[in-house]
Parts: sequence; C-alpha cells; structure tokens
Amino acid sequence: MGEILALVEARLRTALGEPDARAAVTFLGTDRIEVLRFVDGDVVRYATLGMSAQPMADPTAAVADPVKGPRAELVLSVRAGLADTDKVLRGLAVLAASPQVEGLIVAPGASLDLGEPLWPGAPFSSVLVAESGGLVEDLELDEPMEPVRFLPLLPMTHNEAAWKRVRGAQELQERWLSHGTDLRDPLRTSVSLD
Repeated sequence: MGEILALVEARLRTALGEPDARAAVTFLGTDRIEVLRFVDGDVVRYATLGMSAQPMADPTAAVADPVKGPRAELVLSVRAGLADTDKVLRGLAVLAASPQVEGLIVAPGASLDLGEPLWPGAPFSSVLVAESGGLVEDLELDEPMEPVRFLPLLPMTHNEAAWKRVRGAQELQERWLSHGTDLRDPLRTSVSLD
C-alpha cells in the first residue's frame, strides 16, 4: 500500500509540481486520506492521496479482491482567490473515502454528492467525475493490478446535478462546452438548461 501511494505522489508531483500544503483525514474504519494542494498561477488544484491504496470493490461481491479492481485519486481545479476553497479539503477526503465506506466504485460519468456546499458559500454540493488521462496521466502498476486513474472533478450546481440525472453526463458536459462555462470558477452560476 505504501509503495503504491509513493508512486502516486511522485506522479502528482511530476504533473503538478510541489504541493504547497497537505492535510490528512482519517475516518473510523478507513485508511488515511491526504489532500495535497498545488498552486499553478491563478489555479489551485487539490488532489487526494490514499484512495488508490486499495482497489475499489463491487459492493455486491461476497469478498473484496485485495489486488484486482479499479484504483483512482480525485483532482479538483479551481480559480484561486475568489472563494475560500481550501475548506474543500475535508469534503474531498470524504469523497475519496466513499469506496471504502459505502462500497462505491467511482468512475467517469458518476455523480458524487457531499450533501453540503463544497466550501463555504459554494453553489455546489456535488461533482461530476470526468475522464482521466488529461492533467495527470494514469499510473500503470504491476499486473494484475489495474492502473491508478486521476479523475478530475467538475463541480455541479443543484440544477445541473438534477439535469444530469435525467439527461446524462455527456449531455451536461456538451452543454457546458457549448456555453463556454468556466468550470474552474468557484462562484459560477448554473449553465442555461432550457
């Protein structure tokens, strides 16, 4: 487990630079989850470290496989200085612990909901999980382990989350793209959904 997390942290540092802050959260019955903060000009990126230590298991399986299964870490990018986004650290740790706590498999297209604003005053309580491979390349591990995928999180307003449940992730992403939505704006309003 420690070896995998060392490789994951090295991959994050290669892609994002040196973290300028880190916080650790441990939930009862789970492994420790860290959240690293990287500043890149006017963008702040938060990345989890610890979610990939164990593979995500199918909640219907009788026994969880300790080696095989998808592995991931979460990455959130926001514009710096517009909101108190550092308060997202605990929320990200909660989302990263959800495979261990709730038996979820976090994959692209999924919605994750905190049930409270991502940070104080945020118009978002949920995120859309996007495809990996962009900002941070997937990390290949020795067979039979699956690669660690670094999944970007795209904050969704309540209306966007409801619309996504009906229309799907692809249509919401196309709507954002066609309207030129700045998904890194921590204060943005909902995209037009009519």
